[in-house]
Amino acid sequence: MNSVKQSVFLSLLFAGWILAVAAPMSAQVGRQQGMIEPNVADEKEFMKLPHLNPALVMGIVERRPFANMMDLHKFLSQSLDAKQLSELYTKMFLQLNLNTAAREEIMLIPGMGNRMLREFLEYRPYTAIAQFRKEIGKYVDDKEVARLEQYVFVPINVNSASDEAILSIPGITPQTLRGLKEHRPYKSIQELRTEIARYVDAKELGRLERYIIIN
Repeated sequence: MNSVKQSVFLSLLFAGWILAVAAPMSAQVGRQQGMIEPNVADEKEFMKLPHLNPALVMGIVERRPFANMMDLHKFLSQSLDAKQLSELYTKMFLQLNLNTAAREEIMLIPGMGNRMLREFLEYRPYTAIAQFRKEIGKYVDDKEVARLEQYVFVPINVNSASDEAILSIPGITPQTLRGLKEHRPYKSIQELRTEIARYVDAKELGRLERYIIIN
């Protein structure tokens, strides 16, 4: 390969890498591998999970949507010990906002240690889930990155997000997607609440809001 061709090849390769890592239109919620999302799961799904009984399942359903994982953890901790919770959290977890989750909330991720906690915090603010994959991939292999990704999300700018990004929100419907797109750009979260109330009830709106930012 002559120098000109090599230069062109390297330029294209670098440009492709930049798009893959930084593109804001990619999905912003970590890819799931069978992880149950407690704000949307049904009772049959819950009953397949370790250490959950009918009373706990009813308690989860009655209290949701949970605003964050710590709220769910406080409820479950009244009935389950640390070992049981750790086992349960390998199957069910409420994804954490990578930019705002507290240290103690991140430490709820099974297998999380102080070193990885520091890496999670070091790269804030995250602008895309691809950035998380790239940065955390410096310390662990692809399999572990994929496992950790299940537990996190990067907030979605609803004014510019692609369909793919919005549909990565667990449980969102095509009707809600259309509603979100129809009324943008939004100037405030209050405006979004007013418009989207036409499509979803207050509980569902509260559940969706944790994934969304307005810029």
